Amino acid sequence: MDTSAPVRILTVCTGNICRSPVAERLLQAGLDQVVPGGFHVSSAGTRALVGEPMQPISADIVRTFGGDPDGFAARQLTPRILRGVDLVLTMTSGHRGEVLQLDASLLKRTFTIRELARMLDVLDRRAADAPGQPAAVAPSAGGGTNAPDDDSRLAANAGLWRGLPARAAGVRHLSLPADPTDNDIVDPYRRAPEVYREMEDQLAPAIVSILRHARLNAPLSPDAAQL
Repeated sequence: MDTSAPVRILTVCTGNICRSPVAERLLQAGLDQVVPGGFHVSSAGTRALVGEPMQPISADIVRTFGGDPDGFAARQLTPRILRGVDLVLTMTSGHRGEVLQLDASLLKRTFTIRELARMLDVLDRRAADAPGQPAAVAPSAGGGTNAPDDDSRLAANAGLWRGLPARAAGVRHLSLPADPTDNDIVDPYRRAPEVYREMEDQLAPAIVSILRHARLNAPLSPDAAQL
């Protein structure tokens, strides 16, 4: 495996026109700011409306948070799309089950997006409480604290994220929801605008948690390492 290859993240919902596109475009926009070239985020649907653009209200949500909804086209989830993915983020527990029906090898790399966000919050709180732990620095590929060049920075980032599922699973018991439905993002398709706002209210905090974790654990850029 090319250790400097981008970390591949796949978001999954049903039609791939409301929820997973919002997660895709906002995660990509945010992660590009943290580690440029370090991530490739895409999406698919378990029963996709293939070729359809993002729903207009979903597109408005993406723009509101600084993402770009243009050029999107829904696609059907297939085993081929799942091949080589580092992390799968589903919008509901049901979608997680459908992913695993297609590729059971992804069991330890597939989470609902809200589930993973809670796990990352636990990991970040632990790191903040641990004495002597520097923030916003990940080990470089060579074992140092500052990545000396772009390739080493990308490799350090990839190593951190490809090891993330195991670390997250280790705190699962500390991040269980009071209600299992709190793992899910509501489906707003063909429903009132208020349901899209409910979707936004559920999805946005999860995206913020993932981006915060990425920022706190990002390897230093070559320029920053000189400061």
